[in-house]
Amino acid sequence: MPTFTAPDGTQLAYHLKGEGEPLLCLPGGPMRASAYLGDLGGLSGHRRLVLLDLRGTGESGAPADPDTYRCDRQVADVEALRAHLGLARVDVLAHCAGGELAIRYAARYPWRVGSLALVTAWARALGVEFTEEQRREAVELRTAEPWFAEAYRAYQAVRDGSGTEADRHATAPFHYGRWHAVAQAHAASADAQRNAEAAEVYASDGAFSPAETRAAIAATLDAPVLLLAGELDGGPLPRVAAAIAGLFPRSELAVQRGAGHYPWLDDRLRFVRTVTSFLSRRFSVN
Repeated sequence: MPTFTAPDGTQLAYHLKGEGEPLLCLPGGPMRASAYLGDLGGLSGHRRLVLLDLRGTGESGAPADPDTYRCDRQVADVEALRAHLGLARVDVLAHCAGGELAIRYAARYPWRVGSLALVTAWARALGVEFTEEQRREAVELRTAEPWFAEAYRAYQAVRDGSGTEADRHATAPFHYGRWHAVAQAHAASADAQRNAEAAEVYASDGAFSPAETRAAIAATLDAPVLLLAGELDGGPLPRVAAAIAGLFPRSELAVQRGAGHYPWLDDRLRFVRTVTSFLSRRFSVN
């Protein structure tokens, strides 16, 4: 397992899967170990995945200062990994809350980003919030599912503050396009892979500077950006992902039909085809 040293001395780990041009992958959660990304549905057959375990997760060490779990303070970790890999520019793929880290990195180091693929990604770094109404809209798309009644009861309990840990787990089907055995095993691994303390700090005061970040992205980022949304995902809804795409100078939106928050599990062939097509166009232009 390869490691490198962050600027503050924390030892960080990353995992390599596949061959070819490197693709730096930032996990979400927030603060979930990169293991949940797997090989991104077989994307490792096309690119060499560099899967970063964010500080305090997976095989990476915990920092001496817990305040460095804050999103903006982890930008230096991403840049240190880029330098460690010896890449002048790096293609970045980010999922969920990892999208916010990728956006902050792109705003601070735009000349280091070859391309940016944001997969069902959050964008509080750009001032885009995902509302309860939006999440409910996605939930109500699933009324025909056999598991809907129990999951919806649990969802309501969690939202009104009376939910138990069991209720929280019972809402997991809403995050997947298909609630099959693979999705169930994937959901069951989440708690053990997530650093709850770090997650509390990730988006704390000072983590995001939306106006500044939007201005930097608009003025300095020339890299192509892909926004890949799941048709059934509430964070973000496809139309919200379209609005996020509009904040980048060079962007495109792809909505994966039948997909939830983890599109590489819902239809791996479609997911890989979408991402590799985007990346191949990036190389043909550059």
